[in-house]
Amino acid sequence: MYMAMIYSLLKALEVEGFPMIRTATLNDATPIANIYNHYIANTVVTFEEQSVCADEMSKRIEQIQRSDLPCLVAVHHGEVIGFSYASHWNGRCAYRFSAEITVYLSPLSTGSGWGSQLYEALFAELKQRSVHTVIGGIALPNAPSIALHEKFGMEKVAHFKEVGFKFGEWVDVGYWQGKLNPLAAGNGGK
Repeated sequence: MYMAMIYSLLKALEVEGFPMIRTATLNDATPIANIYNHYIANTVVTFEEQSVCADEMSKRIEQIQRSDLPCLVAVHHGEVIGFSYASHWNGRCAYRFSAEITVYLSPLSTGSGWGSQLYEALFAELKQRSVHTVIGGIALPNAPSIALHEKFGMEKVAHFKEVGFKFGEWVDVGYWQGKLNPLAAGNGGK
């Protein structure tokens, strides 16, 4: 009952235009897919080449949440204007304290601080889940994304040349890494 009341209050605040970052719900699948599809169709930021429908995005949101990882949305004036999530870095058990992170914003919302706000919230959620290391892959060149990751203390740790091919061009990918919880494993981080 309390959760329903809290959800109703949050929805009312969204309608009133209060900006917020919250956990994504399946109702957010359509606006998330719309934002993501812009990047699929117009950029090399993602290596997907086919649009993603709302049903597929719902499945992805569910999969992230079943994995006990965060999927967040930024809402402004009642509209989803961005999203961020974490996924498992690798399926092997020893990687359980590492997560890959990503953020996407509506093209009209870039450069306005929403990416930083989404990452702040995402990193806070990951710290609560004892994630030790975050890793972000960036299709290069991409100065704004590099600046965002480095703003959060992440460092470039890898550069793969010509590993993606999209829009008739080879694309490099760099990886940035940062530490959230030095003692996440509960045994001195060893």
